[in-house]
Amino acid sequence: MIEILNPALLDRARDTGALVAEILQTMKGRSTVGTNLLDIDRWTKAMIAEAGAESCYVDYAPSFGRGPFGHYICTAVNDAVLHGRPRDHTLADGDLLTLDLAVSMRGVAADAAISFVVGTARPAESVAMIEATERALAAGIAAAGPGARIGDLSHAIGTSLGQAGYEINTEFGGHGIGSTMHQDPHVPNTGRPGRGYKLRPGLLLALEPWVMADTAELVTDADGWTLRSATGCRTAHSEHTIAITEDGAEILTLPKP
Repeated sequence: MIEILNPALLDRARDTGALVAEILQTMKGRSTVGTNLLDIDRWTKAMIAEAGAESCYVDYAPSFGRGPFGHYICTAVNDAVLHGRPRDHTLADGDLLTLDLAVSMRGVAADAAISFVVGTARPAESVAMIEATERALAAGIAAAGPGARIGDLSHAIGTSLGQAGYEINTEFGGHGIGSTMHQDPHVPNTGRPGRGYKLRPGLLLALEPWVMADTAELVTDADGWTLRSATGCRTAHSEHTIAITEDGAEILTLPKP
């Protein structure tokens, strides 16, 4: 299903996106050396409830997961990259942490992810990988607008990641979003320009370039959810929800200055 939002629903999407951005930035600030992933999940649950919003994750049970996710935020550490299920793990200096969050408020969902290094250590490879996903995300957003096609966004993302030297996995990518978290169209992280669905004002997309340092192969953790690099290398993931408008792409999950 592909949804096109009317102006009233688009205003709701802006509110949901602002909430997602606020929660992610709050959790980033609280993710210090010694923080437990389960505490991040608990704090996220409280902020969602306080805002009168609903989690898109806690009851989520797609075919690629093992039963309901059961938590409120994805917390992926080091070699984990997607669907990181919070667990009893204490963050250490230099850990690369990805937080991925989707919530729904007043019937409209928004989805975003950030990767960052915990503590004062700054491993050069990790920083470079995070910056590569951020550049690719910016390239995909720059390619979006009325009349552009999904392949244009995918090509921009894939070109940016390829120039940075990363292999690209196409099992998971971006997606449409609206009244539900995951909708059509699928937005692969590489593709051919001029192909695929033509973007229209009112369409919401979650773009999410992610990479692994030296592989494109994923393995599933014992929890049935967390996806890790097959080689144990580090990973990074950046995501924004955008709205297609008459003037281009509006980022709904951008943190406030």
